[in-house]
Amino acid sequence: MKNKSILIVEDEPNIAEVVSLYLVRADFQVRVAKDGVAAMEILEKQIPDLLILDIMLPEVDGFAITRWLRERSQVPIIMLTARRDEIDRITGLELGADDYVVKPFSPQELVSRVRAVLRRTNQQSPSEKETQPITSGDLTISPMARTVTLKDELLSLTAKEFDLLTLLVTHPRQVFTRDQLLERVWGESEYIDPSTVTVHIRRLREKIEQDPSSPVHLLTVWGVGYKYES
Repeated sequence: MKNKSILIVEDEPNIAEVVSLYLVRADFQVRVAKDGVAAMEILEKQIPDLLILDIMLPEVDGFAITRWLRERSQVPIIMLTARRDEIDRITGLELGADDYVVKPFSPQELVSRVRAVLRRTNQQSPSEKETQPITSGDLTISPMARTVTLKDELLSLTAKEFDLLTLLVTHPRQVFTRDQLLERVWGESEYIDPSTVTVHIRRLREKIEQDPSSPVHLLTVWGVGYKYES
């Protein structure tokens, strides 16, 4: 993970300073933006390897930045929030955040989460078989380009949505529990709320199902988990 670049967007100087210190000690390159406007100015010029983004910001909040950024990049995002309401966490995940941390938090745990997210988005070189396009009906997944097309239309997926869909499509009719999906896609399930899987399944249905309310591909197996039917 050495020399990976991290942008911290945090308006509380003490928090930004402590997080920066721990990340620098962990060999990350760190830059800090004190508000949403400053963050967007930085992001327009250069996208970091990962973004640590506070939700409650002056001028432009973290939700707006995530929405804006997801139209331009799939850079991993870890959200920081002082609010414990589940709706805030779900909103962040639905907008495309990869993880969230509730204040107050352990700086060392945040560093661990950064490493975990970067591991998931910087996999080792795949085998030749794993680089071949995957086709299921009108859906085509390109592992090398990390793109998904439906009826030749390019879909906009987050990194985790891509990984989750690829896992399910490459194991048709196999039922995965939420814990199994957390382990296979998110890697370190102890850091992630199980509702994360539900949120990502719902977002994928909105993108690949003709009628998301009556899915025919991404199916719920009640009391067990989820599966993909081609």
